[in-house]
Amino acid sequence: MEHHSFSEHFSASCLQHRQKPAITFLRRGQPETRLSFLELEQHTDRMASMFQSRGVSKGDRVILFFQKSLVFVAAHLALQKLGAVTVPLNPDFKKSEMAYLLQDARAKVIFLETHNADLIKKNHAPITPLIVDSQKPLQDLDVWNAASDRIAPADIRENDPGVMIYTSGTTGNPKGVILTQKNLIADALNIVDIWQINESDTICHALPLFHVHGLCFALHTALLAGAHVLLLDRFAPQDVIDILGKAEGDRRCTIFMAVPAMYAKLIGYLGEAKMDFSHLRLLTSGSAPLLPKDFKRIRIFFGKEPVEREGMSETGMNFSNPLQGKRKPGSIGLPLPGVNVRLVDAETGLDVPPGQTGEIWLQSPAITPGYWQKPDETAKAFMNDWFKTGDLGHVDTDGYYFLTDRLKHIIISGGENISPKEVEAVINQLSGIQESAVVGIPDEKWGEKVVAAVVKKSGAKVNADAVMSHCKRHLHNWKCPKEVVFVKELPRNTMGKVLMETVKAFV
Repeated sequence: MEHHSFSEHFSASCLQHRQKPAITFLRRGQPETRLSFLELEQHTDRMASMFQSRGVSKGDRVILFFQKSLVFVAAHLALQKLGAVTVPLNPDFKKSEMAYLLQDARAKVIFLETHNADLIKKNHAPITPLIVDSQKPLQDLDVWNAASDRIAPADIRENDPGVMIYTSGTTGNPKGVILTQKNLIADALNIVDIWQINESDTICHALPLFHVHGLCFALHTALLAGAHVLLLDRFAPQDVIDILGKAEGDRRCTIFMAVPAMYAKLIGYLGEAKMDFSHLRLLTSGSAPLLPKDFKRIRIFFGKEPVEREGMSETGMNFSNPLQGKRKPGSIGLPLPGVNVRLVDAETGLDVPPGQTGEIWLQSPAITPGYWQKPDETAKAFMNDWFKTGDLGHVDTDGYYFLTDRLKHIIISGGENISPKEVEAVINQLSGIQESAVVGIPDEKWGEKVVAAVVKKSGAKVNADAVMSHCKRHLHNWKCPKEVVFVKELPRNTMGKVLMETVKAFV
């Protein structure tokens, strides 16, 4: 039977694996909570009934704004059963960051923590709040007890939206990336296939669920493959090492997905201590470049080479080093099945000659149809059905791709995408600041660190501490500058555009 929605694939997996463990939720200091595939299916049905009783139906956007938990997982899967659109947001966003997102998403419901209840009162979006304590077990929630186990079926088609992920854009404000049922299915099944994820696997899941990395690449693939997910509420080196080190029992991990900064913290935590990780069959790295020297450190530390891969919110996963075959340090690997690639001269729109660097253009069934309510941004992102990634790269004689630079000035720090324009806008609000330019500077720990070049108004006494404190009040910590450099003026070309590469050179 052909399935046209992600929820149909999920339900089929639950029916196949029934009593097998699906998710074990681990929170430090509390007993673990384990759900079989059958129990997870039943829980999501009940959660879907709760959403339906609140008027949520096909096509409605629902914001999930709370901590990583089983409540989050059940809510997301429930929304997929209704044909609604999951809008996962970072639960640590500040009120000023949320104000724009609440207005832009035009969501029907926001599911949020008790301590964030006043968030809705301070914003004027016509949205229904559902207050929940995500630390509680599902069955102890008031919204849960008021629901039934029956849901009205929804006619969900492959081109219907299922998830909207907000990603930082060059214009400053985040853009809502629409991912359809077809996108979600194609991406998950492709990853399951190339990495051979199956019901005998156990995945250590320490990634956030508001990114495609943690939600789609890790959780979706595991659920569709019948794998067991050890779901950690957060990344903590001690907890992850304890889990990865278990070689026996039903917590014996075979897969770990992470970003380079996570691997650096794990290696730093253990130091010279040695552990046996031979039971791990797959270590993956993505969301930020993995330097060749870090590839080597991981190989020495874990006793096996990591599989570096590349993906985007807009496209799903595009490249991966092979599971069986040569893995090249510094390379994002080979195109996934069904992914067509061009290297294009950004000025002429023509393919570059072999061996030269060009912008990476993609075609695949996992690529977004566009950005929510941003037709101009969508039009700029595509050319004759090819998605323009904004990444520059080249391909070697073996067909392995390498990223060399970005056309877009997005900063990637610790796996997080940061818009320089968004940070600049906050800095420029501060009294005494004339203008600023924010850039990403190479950093061994984070991949890139945020640095601000700031021009003060004449006679202003503002200092670096004031700039940093102001940013921390209005932005999540990972967006805030690690350094502030004061300059007399910003370098510009003859058209008045700030020369960002020149800024990088003098900060």
